[in-house]
Amino acid sequence: MNSITLMIKRLPHLQELPLPSYATIHSAGMDLLAATSEDVVLQPMQRALIPTGISIALPQGYEAQIRPRSGLALKHGITVLNAPGTIDADYRGEVQVLIINLGQEPFTITRGMRFAQLVVAAHGSVNWNVVSELPDTERSQGGFGSTGSGIKAAS
Repeated sequence: MNSITLMIKRLPHLQELPLPSYATIHSAGMDLLAATSEDVVLQPMQRALIPTGISIALPQGYEAQIRPRSGLALKHGITVLNAPGTIDADYRGEVQVLIINLGQEPFTITRGMRFAQLVVAAHGSVNWNVVSELPDTERSQGGFGSTGSGIKAAS
């Protein structure tokens, strides 16, 4: 397993809350906690920007992705609106998460609730090479649904 060390700054409103952490040894994402001063009640289709109380410094060539928590999405329709959200290596402000309630009932975000995940990932940069033709593939220009459902008949 590859690991990197990141600088993290605890903001005043994080106070007694723990830093983001992995729920299990094989988790890809760290749970982010709501560093709210009061409960945030999201009505159906309502969105809110939730503070986490942390700022981070990513090394060049890395990004942090903000993703929904699957249990909140399944049980309550709570998701990250711009999923995955991207935090660039040169951003030093507070990590905040834009969430939305796609469920049918109001949902309350409470202080310290695990409400989103942060995944740190390496990335490359692109240098364009303008060409007149692209190499052909079996799929070619087949778009949405062109590779089928993936269901194969039993033999």
